[in-house]
Amino acid sequence: MRDHQRRRAHRRRPGPLPGRRRRGRGPGRHRDRGAPEVTEPPRVPVLNIANVLTMSRLVLVPVFLHLLFAEDGRDQAWRLAAFAVFAIASVTDHVDGNLARKHGLITDFGKIADPIADKALTGAALVGLSLLGELPWWITVVIAVRELGVTLLRFWVIRHGVIPASRGGKAKTLVQIFAIGLYLLPLPDALHAVAVISMYAAVVLTVVTGVDYVIRAFKLRARGKRAVAGA
Repeated sequence: MRDHQRRRAHRRRPGPLPGRRRRGRGPGRHRDRGAPEVTEPPRVPVLNIANVLTMSRLVLVPVFLHLLFAEDGRDQAWRLAAFAVFAIASVTDHVDGNLARKHGLITDFGKIADPIADKALTGAALVGLSLLGELPWWITVVIAVRELGVTLLRFWVIRHGVIPASRGGKAKTLVQIFAIGLYLLPLPDALHAVAVISMYAAVVLTVVTGVDYVIRAFKLRARGKRAVAGA
């Protein structure tokens, strides 16, 4: 009798409904538990504090030139004012870079605009000092040719990638700013030799880092071509 009841209960036990899977089983559920969610990185807006500081450096260039040429550059008060504007604009270069790295505000626009703003500021100062007869033109030409050449290289390889500023390039910029600052200040003749030595050091770093940028640009372009050919 008991065996008969067991066989009847077994026949009555309902099976799984068609189209439904038991809880905790099936390849789909197992895959969802183990696979990490893929999320796209947030887009960084172009209009951010780092890029605003970069553009403000460009805005300060004509202000600096106006102060530099006031009274034919011979008045100490105007020269100190020009030095102050140049120093403030130079500090923004350090600040915007730190903000971009710290808060994740690095953009392709910033990578291009930041060195352009630097070159506009230092170039304006060098040309201004040469026009005033205080800096040899050959120094201005060497630095200007290098800076223009690096800028053109950046645009030449921009479809393959962006060449970020190297440590040597940053050191070159710091030495250039220091040397230009000394030339802008109304220093006594005894300290003029310090300004000259600093400027020569800036010229050497300018040439060496320029060669480095040329090598990096050709390597980046070659990698880009290989990637396109292998795609």
